[in-house]
Amino acid sequence: MIFSAINEMGSVPFKHVLVHGIVRDSQGRKMSKSLGNGIDPLEIIDKYGADALRFTLVTGNSPGNDMRFYMERVEASRNFANKIWNASRFMLMNYDEELVNRYKDEANNIRNTVDRWILSRINEVAKEVTDNLNKFELGIAAQKIYDFIWSELCDWYIELVKPRLYGDDEKSKAAAQITLIEVLKDSLKLLHPFMPFITEEIYKHITDETPSITIAKWPEYREDRNYQEDMKSMEYVIDAIRAVRNIRAEMNVPNSRRAKIMLIPSNESAKKAFEDGAVYFEKLAFASEVAFIEEIEIPKDAVSQVTEGAQIYLPLEDLIDKQKEVERLTKEKEKLEKEVERAEGKLNNPNFVAKAPQKLVDEEKEKLAKYKEMLDKVIERLNALK
Repeated sequence: MIFSAINEMGSVPFKHVLVHGIVRDSQGRKMSKSLGNGIDPLEIIDKYGADALRFTLVTGNSPGNDMRFYMERVEASRNFANKIWNASRFMLMNYDEELVNRYKDEANNIRNTVDRWILSRINEVAKEVTDNLNKFELGIAAQKIYDFIWSELCDWYIELVKPRLYGDDEKSKAAAQITLIEVLKDSLKLLHPFMPFITEEIYKHITDETPSITIAKWPEYREDRNYQEDMKSMEYVIDAIRAVRNIRAEMNVPNSRRAKIMLIPSNESAKKAFEDGAVYFEKLAFASEVAFIEEIEIPKDAVSQVTEGAQIYLPLEDLIDKQKEVERLTKEKEKLEKEVERAEGKLNNPNFVAKAPQKLVDEEKEKLAKYKEMLDKVIERLNALK
């Protein structure tokens, strides 16, 4: 190919060659007709879409290594495409062109900390993804844009701005809408090399800057969008909300049961971030209120968690009905003790260990270890409640 191109065209056809690994089946075997383990890409495209297949092959690959093909990963890529589609529909449904045009010239002045945070993040992601692509680190680049869109844009930013989109403050609503569309456009451009079809379709509906996303300007890092202070503030708030959510999940607290959140900030900037973000705790951490306390005010019966920005305390009485929780945990303890006794009985039986397949013996050992771990946690919780 190279010699032919030089002879016919008088120039080297390309300067870089990317050598990738083999796509193997889920068991690590090379696909072949004799084994009958080949995959027809057209069938997968019909079922899941070309974008889902492309994204699966890119994110599951790394230079010089073979990859195993799992249909579950194609499904996950399809779900990612659905996530992007639904998020884009939500943004367009809440987009008021007249309102945006009225305030777009003063967008930078009416944006708040959350807006500047997401702009900083897409700014950083654009730089990192571009660097990865230049180094042919395709899988890393795809994973970074995936993580940004799924987690930071959809799971955090959209949820954080919903009250503003539904509120009556015109400037705040306009700032949120302008920021959403800007971040979505840059996200689609970064994702386009990996998922060209869905990004092209959505891009045509959100802008008329260019006839196609293919010829749109690639996002570039901008120093004027490096809002480090806002990034740090949101880091404090998001870490704290995650900590509260983890506490509630571990204790099986329903979202309908709101709890008071008590904070001892680690510094003044963290305290200001929590003061400004109190409304986010109410919406995303199901807080009845957010209070700042001193060390001497820590409740005796409180569940705690420590993050970089604060020590977090939730009064136990706000989270659970103590008596009902003790009853539930006692039943759980009795159930786990029976499971431990049953598993130990099996493993202590010489006939079972000698005659059963090694796979079953290993599975029983794993079950025993899991039940013991669960039992220890339940006993720990019971002791804490008593």
